Amino acid sequence: MIHLPLGWTGSLSGLLIGLAFGAILEGAGFADPARLTGQLRLVDWTVFKVMFTAIIVAGTLLYLFRDLGLLPFGRIFVPSLYLWGTLLGGALIGIGMAVGGYCPGTAAVALASGRLDGLVFLLGIGAGTILFNGAYPAIGAWAYARTGKAALTLPQLLHLSPWIILPALLALLVAVVRLTAAPAGRASS
Repeated sequence: MIHLPLGWTGSLSGLLIGLAFGAILEGAGFADPARLTGQLRLVDWTVFKVMFTAIIVAGTLLYLFRDLGLLPFGRIFVPSLYLWGTLLGGALIGIGMAVGGYCPGTAAVALASGRLDGLVFLLGIGAGTILFNGAYPAIGAWAYARTGKAALTLPQLLHLSPWIILPALLALLVAVVRLTAAPAGRASS
């Protein structure tokens, strides 16, 4: 089993990983709202390429560590599907992302990079959180009504080995990279 050195706590490791992730987002240009809106308009595929690569790397490492006996899968939280709350939350955050050009993580990176629109976006997230909290007594049971089977990973859902799914996801990523490559002489995304 993997243990953090020197008694590091989950909060400290989360902070360090968050800072590293923020630096990667900044390096990829995600502090610029045009990057995300370009993805939503299907003209700049950088967000898909970076995030899908991160998903494939994380999935590969998770299943590799599981297979090597370093990571007991029973200790990994996989949430159940709360369909109605997920649809509502996804629609609201999707609208916010389309209008503001940020997701919560990239808004924090934008603010850390000195962009005031990142602060405005984060204040909007805070306001939405307060509104949800106020509406919770009326919509909580509906939003958190679980639908379907509890807590399935993609390999469990599809009844396939992760070592079949991960290469398929990699093939999808390679296909998207090739299909969205800029013609010679133009900058690619």
